[in-house]
Amino acid sequence: PKMKEDNCLHAALICMGMLYYSHAITTEKVTHARPSLHGHHEKGKEGQVLHRSKRGWVWNQFFVIEEYTGPDPVLVGRLHSDIDSGDGNIKYILSGEGAGIIFVIDDKSGNIHATKTLDREERAQYTLTAQAVDRNTNRPLEPPSEFIVKVQDINDNPPEFLHENYHANVPERSNVGTSVIQVTASDADDPTYGNSAKLVYSILEGQPYFSVEAQTGIIRTALPNMDREAKEEYHVVIQAKDMGGHMGGLSGTTKVTITLTDVNDNPPKFPQSVYQMSVSEAAVPGEEVGRVKAKDPDIGENGLVAYSIIDGDGVDMFEITTDYETQEGVVKLKKLLDFETKKSYSLKVEAANVHIDPKFISNGPFKDTVTVKISVEDADEPPIFLKPSYIFEVQENAASGTVVGKVHAKDPDAANSAIRYSIDRHTDLERYFTINAEDGNIKTVKALDREEIAWHNISIFAVEVHKQHQEAKVPVAIKVIDVNDNAPKFAAAYEAFVCENARSNQQFITITADDKDDSANGPRFIFSLPPEIIHNPNFTLRDNRDNTASVFVRREGFSRQKQDLYLLPIVISDGGLPPMSSTNTLTIRVCGCDSNGSLLSCNAEAYILNAGLSTGALIAILACIVILLVIVVLFVTLKRQKKEPLIVFEEEDVRENIITYDDEGGGEEDTEAFDIATLQNPDGINGFIPRKDIKPEYQYMPRPGLRPAPNSVDVDDFINTRIQEADNDPTAPPYDSIQIYGYEGRGSVAGSLSSLESATTDSDLDYDYLQNWGPRFKKLADLYGSKDTFDDDS
Repeated sequence: PKMKEDNCLHAALICMGMLYYSHAITTEKVTHARPSLHGHHEKGKEGQVLHRSKRGWVWNQFFVIEEYTGPDPVLVGRLHSDIDSGDGNIKYILSGEGAGIIFVIDDKSGNIHATKTLDREERAQYTLTAQAVDRNTNRPLEPPSEFIVKVQDINDNPPEFLHENYHANVPERSNVGTSVIQVTASDADDPTYGNSAKLVYSILEGQPYFSVEAQTGIIRTALPNMDREAKEEYHVVIQAKDMGGHMGGLSGTTKVTITLTDVNDNPPKFPQSVYQMSVSEAAVPGEEVGRVKAKDPDIGENGLVAYSIIDGDGVDMFEITTDYETQEGVVKLKKLLDFETKKSYSLKVEAANVHIDPKFISNGPFKDTVTVKISVEDADEPPIFLKPSYIFEVQENAASGTVVGKVHAKDPDAANSAIRYSIDRHTDLERYFTINAEDGNIKTVKALDREEIAWHNISIFAVEVHKQHQEAKVPVAIKVIDVNDNAPKFAAAYEAFVCENARSNQQFITITADDKDDSANGPRFIFSLPPEIIHNPNFTLRDNRDNTASVFVRREGFSRQKQDLYLLPIVISDGGLPPMSSTNTLTIRVCGCDSNGSLLSCNAEAYILNAGLSTGALIAILACIVILLVIVVLFVTLKRQKKEPLIVFEEEDVRENIITYDDEGGGEEDTEAFDIATLQNPDGINGFIPRKDIKPEYQYMPRPGLRPAPNSVDVDDFINTRIQEADNDPTAPPYDSIQIYGYEGRGSVAGSLSSLESATTDSDLDYDYLQNWGPRFKKLADLYGSKDTFDDDS
């Protein structure tokens, strides 16, 4: 009983302390649990009886005020177990969220203190676990128990808006109370405790144009007929205050920029009543004359203006379009002007809004008008043809000088200058036409052929006589009218084939014709045979009356041996006036066909050959020819292998070359004019003489003992050495070869045959013996043998 009284006292003290700190009355139900006199029994596997003790805590849901700044730690509460007899043998242990850091427990008394300042906005509650253990053995005396420490809220957070700046739009001239935008603020304090999070909205700046609902934060218009053209943008400041707006509450503000959007509440207006414009009579349609502009203070589609001409004497001559980029009306020329005809025009132009708001129709009318006066300026104009183009006709083959047609142009100016005409020769390169420069008559220069050119397209120039730079140009099309001047002919180069076994009246070809003339002078074509062969015994012709004709076999029994080719003349007439006709020849070949009429052969020689020789005979003849050719080829091949030379010849054989020397030398006794050592080949000095008439398989190295002295003048030894080297040369051919030496020898009985200086010397030699040497020396005998005769004559 005494322990029970103590527990009740402790619980009462804890509750009083919490009420003191939180300034609020919160009644928590205190639960007392006494140890059961008879615990729950369980029987183990080995028969041991286990006792489960019930929890004997005195515990509550604790509260602690946030942002406490006192000097001492805040007492949160006290834990006490029924089995605690106060002798200090029980030790209280605290674990869980913030245990040992934020919350500490007195292990003897069970008092729990908060050692740090708590912020409910950071953490609203903490879950802790307490346990009573034996102080000496740390053996748990009871199961652990959880409890919650809640942080009590105070008004320590001001309201905050979601955005620092807001932007909103509302149409101009909106009714009072039109919703613009809703702003929302939030308060981090506990909305379930007190008025710390109860917010009230108010407007600090922006009156009297706008207002705000205190509870919802909706901003609304407060004045009617706000005009965007007067003021377009407004800046509003909204405040949110907690504690229900009472004194002591915290507050926050935000800025709202409100823009008035445009509506079509203003009609367009011209800044002036009359516009003056001018245009040259030489201007072309589509050329801009001038611009007008009506001002509309509205923007966007509300300020779009469309222009139109609603009256005036220039409605047919001018037009107006809208330039939507500049919002201007563009006056353009619609037709050509003539200063001599009319010198000024007047237009009434209207400018109207494209989009009209029915709400503001009473502000109308949304349009305005202005007068546009246009004066026409005189210009030096080029000549003008009476027609934009001309079309003439002329018959083909017409005589030179035939009139084709006439063009006419005039000067539109008041001066009315004379006009001269000419043909653009780029359009008449062949010079088929000519034109009279004064009256514009076009004539032919030569005959025209429709089948060559059916249409002639030329251009005619017209220039003023005194102003050559003013010219006009007009196209002229000349059609050449067809006359029947071409006879019809075969449409193709027909070549027909008829079978030898063709039946009588059998059709074997259909022909058609072609006429270069126009269709009026062409078909229908009439086909017929010439009168002299109208009763042709071999073939007959039938006109199909559709511009075609069919050729038939009149008899049977054609034979290539008798006649393999027939020429059939056919007369073709056209339908022109007068008609023209031509005779065309159809070539018909006789061919061999099978029983089905399929073509086999049209060659008469092949037919005769087949009649004389059978296929087997032809094959036998060809086989014999092939065998003979094979034998000849084998014989020629074997013969070439036997007579193949032992050496390979060059393309040129030195034995066939004639080498000409222009230097005859000074005779046998003349050994002073040159050095005999030049007869020695530089290769021969080294002991090797290359052969130029063969390709040796290996190089020949002469014996050292046969090498002559380089400066030897003994020609006999030199030549003998060369002969010996040639005889012992294994690369030499097996036949004699020509060895050419530049030495003539010595001791010749005939002496030198050189004619150098012989005609001018006073030699006493007698050349009469040359008369006896025969005809070969007749020339020399005439030159030298008749010396005495010449002397006597002189």
